[in-house]
Amino acid sequence: MPDQTAYAPTERTLPTRGRRRASYDRTLVHSILDEAYVCHLGFVRDGAPVVLPTLYGRVGERLYVHGSTGSRPLRMAGQTDPGLPVCLTVTHVDGLVLARSAFHHSINYRSVVVHGVAHQVTDPEELRTALDALVDHVVPGRAADSRPANAKELAATAVLRLDLEEVSAKVRTGGPNDEPEDMDLPHWAGVVPLRKGYDALIPSEDLAPSVKTPGYLAGL
Repeated sequence: MPDQTAYAPTERTLPTRGRRRASYDRTLVHSILDEAYVCHLGFVRDGAPVVLPTLYGRVGERLYVHGSTGSRPLRMAGQTDPGLPVCLTVTHVDGLVLARSAFHHSINYRSVVVHGVAHQVTDPEELRTALDALVDHVVPGRAADSRPANAKELAATAVLRLDLEEVSAKVRTGGPNDEPEDMDLPHWAGVVPLRKGYDALIPSEDLAPSVKTPGYLAGL
């Protein structure tokens, strides 16, 4: 029986360097995907690589990627059979790693790479599910607290579906890896941690006084 807790490694998901940092654990992959806001979607157009930043959302073992009906990957996914080959990436930078030598400077990070074939979502029910997932991915609970897209807006919005099958994560943690002969050099070494934070909310100037701050925002 296949391991349900991990993705199966493939030739494309086995890194050529830093293999000890690679992971195929589903829980880790999901946590990295769920914490980010933007992914980068790579594909080939007219023989040249194209990489676009865009919003996405996860529903189980499926990613939904947002776009307009006129965007290049959406048009290509709708025109090609059996879909559009893509590579999707997400990265968090958790710290700047400063070493005694310039060569060993690095960053602490968590990343996910997904290979697969994307398909345009055409089923109306799945499209609404995907759009709710995209909204809730940015702010959980927001989809239920906003007006759903109407027919005109749905016609102007397109979504790609990408199954999580050929997936890998890669993580670096810890301090600098200086050479033994550099340990006594008079240069500061260590990690500058980075963290995500939120400033105070800025209500819209035309917000009605009766509209109170929802609980899902108060906790940010």
